[in-house]
Amino acid sequence: MSTENEGTEVPADPTAPSAPATPPVPATPPAAPAPQQAGAPASEAPTQIQPPVQPPAPPAQAPAAAPAADPAGTTQAPAYAPEPATVAAGGGGWPPAPPVVPSWGEPVPPADPAAPRKRTGGLVAAVLVAALVAGGIGGGIGYWAAQREDRGPESTTVSSGEAPASFKREPGTVAAVAAKALPSVVTIQAKSGGTQGEGGTGTGFVYDQEGHIVTNNHVVASAAEGGTLSATFSDGRTYDAEVVGRAEGYDVAVIKLKEAPKGLKPLPLGDSDKVAVGDSTIAIGAPFGLSNTVTTGIISAKNRPVASGDGGGSNSYMSALQTDASINPGNSGGPLLDAAGAVIGINSAIQSTGGGYGQSQAGSIGLGFAIPVNQAKAVAEQLIKTGKPVYPVIGATVNMNDKGEGARIADQGAGGTEAVTPSGPAAKAGLKPGDVITAFGDHPIDSGPSLISEIWTHKPGDSVKITYERGGKTAQTTVVLGERTGDS
Repeated sequence: MSTENEGTEVPADPTAPSAPATPPVPATPPAAPAPQQAGAPASEAPTQIQPPVQPPAPPAQAPAAAPAADPAGTTQAPAYAPEPATVAAGGGGWPPAPPVVPSWGEPVPPADPAAPRKRTGGLVAAVLVAALVAGGIGGGIGYWAAQREDRGPESTTVSSGEAPASFKREPGTVAAVAAKALPSVVTIQAKSGGTQGEGGTGTGFVYDQEGHIVTNNHVVASAAEGGTLSATFSDGRTYDAEVVGRAEGYDVAVIKLKEAPKGLKPLPLGDSDKVAVGDSTIAIGAPFGLSNTVTTGIISAKNRPVASGDGGGSNSYMSALQTDASINPGNSGGPLLDAAGAVIGINSAIQSTGGGYGQSQAGSIGLGFAIPVNQAKAVAEQLIKTGKPVYPVIGATVNMNDKGEGARIADQGAGGTEAVTPSGPAAKAGLKPGDVITAFGDHPIDSGPSLISEIWTHKPGDSVKITYERGGKTAQTTVVLGERTGDS
């Protein structure tokens, strides 16, 4: 990188004419080119930003004789210009000689002991203004020049201001929100009960003072059948934990600390329905095992239908909050906070470069998805109460592969069963095999996964308007959602 702007001296071009201290008076009509202005480099010389201009030296007692002209033109310029001759009042012409400007890093030339020093406020003010205009290295030179003018040539030290005795971050900053939330976030270690001890690392957050921790199902699934779980707080305290309940379809799980300490502080829950695109977000988790990591972003989309899988055949569906806060494997189950520090979602999945949603080891590309906290709260309460999830259903099998035109009700259900459950919600609403559902409530539907994602934002017993197509014609009906308990 070029250092021209950092005070490094640029050698003068030996072919460029040297500027005299005072404008020369030609003896005969101009036979030689006019001299350059003092300090101006030749056109082919590199440009160098000069340090701030110093004030001219005080007048001497007697004028100095002008230097003799060098007829051969071979005299070399010194490393820095000598003290300029003093111009007597009423003579010598204009402009006066340039001030002495030593090259950066050279020793300061001694002041003329015979010349009286004047400490004028105007001199210091001029130097300080030059320092402000120059900035960077110029600022240092300006301050140094002011010190030299007031204290003599022996002082070259630049003193720094004292650091403030205390520093307090204002409430609402990312640092303040993170400092308050981190003690309520845990890193979860899950190990299976098999001989291989397979498992992984995820995140969770304190839900209540009884020691319930909310996280993702795929974080604890490996330890659900005879495995072990532990939760480590940001201060290093580690507690054994056990699974209270899991919801594979929602990808939500609740675990509980076996010996919950006193003084647990649950994170406050926000309202995910009131979140707007552009709102600030803060994600806390353990990406790639790096506990207590804080990243920031915004809500980049809402109601994003996402179907994700854990690689073990378990799929989940959500109408997700989309964020560009960096989310990576290990962030799963951690809180997505708003600017006030309230939980608005549970970080669950990322868009990978391979084109799929999931929790693979692919890194963040700025597309992360979180389960809205309003849905997660309802699921968590059900799991704490009964240990089993409850899902709203319409009682119809839809095609999960087609995308673009809507969710098409299949001709036949799984295992040869009927696609529309007799006397079920869809049958009572008049839906038939082959119907294509294009809207569920106010939300457009483009596929089977997007339909399920929207259904699961509701509760059993809710009445929802459905728009569908049959035989090229659009119609509407209202369905009252039924329920299914458990994942099997």
